[in-house]
Formats: sequence, C-alpha cells, structure tokens
Amino acid sequence: MSILLTNIKQLLQVRNDAPEFLAGKEMQNLPILENAWVWLEDEEIKDFGTMGNLPKINATQTIDCTGRVVLPSWVDSHTHLVFAGTREQEFVDRINGLSYQEIAERGGGILNSAKRLQEASEESLYEQSAKRLEELIKLGTGAIEIKSGYGLTTEAEMKMLKVAKKLEKNYPVTVKTTFLGAHAVPETYKENKAGYMDLIINDMLPKIAKKGLADFVDIFCEKGYFSIEDTERLLAAAKEYNLIPKIHVNQFNAIGGIPIAVKYNALSVDHLEVITDEDIEALRDSRTMPVALPTCSFFISIPYSNGRKIIDAGLPLALASDLNPGTTPSGNMNFVVATACIKMRLTPEEAINAATVNGAYAMGVSDTHGSITKGKKANLIITNKVSSYNYLPYAFGSNLVDKVILNGKLV
Repeated sequence: MSILLTNIKQLLQVRNDAPEFLAGKEMQNLPILENAWVWLEDEEIKDFGTMGNLPKINATQTIDCTGRVVLPSWVDSHTHLVFAGTREQEFVDRINGLSYQEIAERGGGILNSAKRLQEASEESLYEQSAKRLEELIKLGTGAIEIKSGYGLTTEAEMKMLKVAKKLEKNYPVTVKTTFLGAHAVPETYKENKAGYMDLIINDMLPKIAKKGLADFVDIFCEKGYFSIEDTERLLAAAKEYNLIPKIHVNQFNAIGGIPIAVKYNALSVDHLEVITDEDIEALRDSRTMPVALPTCSFFISIPYSNGRKIIDAGLPLALASDLNPGTTPSGNMNFVVATACIKMRLTPEEAINAATVNGAYAMGVSDTHGSITKGKKANLIITNKVSSYNYLPYAFGSNLVDKVILNGKLV
C-alpha cells in the first residue's frame, strides 16, 4: 500500500535530520515546503519534495491536497484516557464557587473516578475508552500516552493498564502506558499514606512491571497528595524496574518536585502552572522535557503555564491535552495548540513544534514520530482548505481536520 499526496499548499515540519527536541529560539523554526508532495509506503514516509521535482511514482492511491496544509499527526504525551463515567456535577460545583481542593475534600475528584472505575468491568471500561480514542484519532492524534491512576488498588490499576494495552493492539495509534498508582491516597488509607506507598512499591509496582504493563511511572507531587519524600521513594523503587519517570508537578504549588524529577532523569515534568526561577535552573542542561497542559487551565480556571518564560529561558516545551474526566474532559489537540497560542502567548510555530517534535520526545517516540522525515511513521493530518497554517490556531472553534493517515492508511 502506498499513498502519494500532491499539490500540498504547505507541508509542515519537514526535517531531513529531525532533532530529538527543540529548545528556546529553535522552537520558532518550523520548516515548510510550499506546493509540495509526500510519498507514503509500507507505513513509513518514503520521500517528499516540491511539485516541480516530482518523480514518477506508482502509488496505490493519489490524494490531491490543493489548498490544504499537511503536517505530522499530533503527539499527546499526557492523558488519562482510560476512565469510567464522567464528572459533570463537579463542573457545575466549580461554577458555583467550589475549588478543586474543596471538591476533593467532599469525596469528589480522583477518588470519585476511582470508585466508578473499581466498579466497572474491564469490558465496559474498554468500550468507553475506545470511543474516546476513536474521536481523538479523527481529530489528528497519532500517538498517545495513557496513564493509570483511577484504580488506586492493585487490581484496578492493572485493569486500567490492560485496557490501554488492548487499545494499542486494536487501533493504529501508537500508545505508551504510565503507572500512576500515586495519583491520590484512597479513602481506606486516608490516615495511613505510608501504608499506601508500601502497597504501591511492594505490590503494584512489581506486578505491573512483571507483566510489562507500563513504560513509565508517574506521581502527583503536590501539597495534599504526595510529598517530595514520597516522590523520591517511588522513583528510586521504579528505577529497579527500568520504569522511566514522567511526573505531575507544580500544578498548584512549587514544592521542589522538579529538582527531584531531574535528579532521577525524568523524561518529562507535566503541568507547571506554577514555576520558579529555581525550577528553571534545575531544568537547564537536563534531558527532562517541560510539558504544559493549557486546556486544564482553561477548564478549571487556574493560571496557565508560563510557556513564554520557559522558552525564553532557552528550554524546550511540549504541549499535551491532559484528557481526564475531572479537569480536562477533552483530548482535542487542535484546541490545545490554539489555547497555547491565545493564552500562553506561544507563536503558531512554537505551538506546533511543542505538539509534534517535542511531544514525541516527551513520550519517548522521537525516532518514529513528530516530523516529516524519511523512515518515520506515515502519520499525517490533512486539513481543510485554509489560507495558511496560522489559520489553524486562529480558527480555534472549527474542526479543520479533513483526513488523517496513520501507519500509511487513511482512517
């Protein structure tokens, strides 16, 4: 099977030698070919160029992309896609003045989702999650990280990760899984957080690692959830199982989680709605990717990550959706990119780089995703007819995705 896309108005993110990630001023650079073609064969990008130099190619299918922008599919490096039920009542509670913390104290939040998930069958959980994934694929997501964290028991955490692995098997999207047992302290351990940490480290972690259910490990390092000491204890234990850290940190408070994440070579630190100069210095010269989740800030009305400060400090930045039932019930990466431009003051070039090249780094798929590069996965978005790529974040309320190609096939 081979597909030839011709007459492309703008082919974005064209890189012969794609970097692992882009940082600082590099994020302004978005290589583009005007009036271009790209050839896809055997699930990979075979070649590309301008129409004036189009060789004879015997493709199975040719798609005329006149007036359309073509770019790599989105890489969403932070989601909680597997969950049971919804939490729209908490949405109403926030409108009526309750904070995230107040809702959690009333039994809402993560514990609400954990109760529903524990009661759901694996089959029901899969069906709900598959519908969400199908929607995201149509919106252009070609690689996605999926966390556990709404189980909070060994059985339920493993159930979540099994569902994520089943989704990976049954859909053309690339999936990476993250063990997030340390998402919240369950009610049964309310007065014994140390006991719950023992359960995570001595029971959940070895069983999940033995079955190969997770690529990464995560923890919600935040006041009222898990401390710096908890975080270091978990990351030290996970190191024995070769689970790479990806940490929830600095959502409401800066308590020192970023330096600990860097110490343990975390692949990413995610949220960063609060970030200090000390955090910036800790990230400098590290291999840890800062990840912003702007639609979480949009939905629960908390400050946005200071993406300008991060990039202007010479650091990289990735964007992800944070899809989850409580604080971001959307995995629409097109809206994530637009929100980053509108509310975080990223340029379209920076935002697209953050959601492709840097997103790929933040979920460990740089070799195969994130750019139009020969040999990488043939995962592409074909837009509607638009004036330029700047129109994509500008028209934030419109679905401008016309076609999606994953693994070299139209989906």
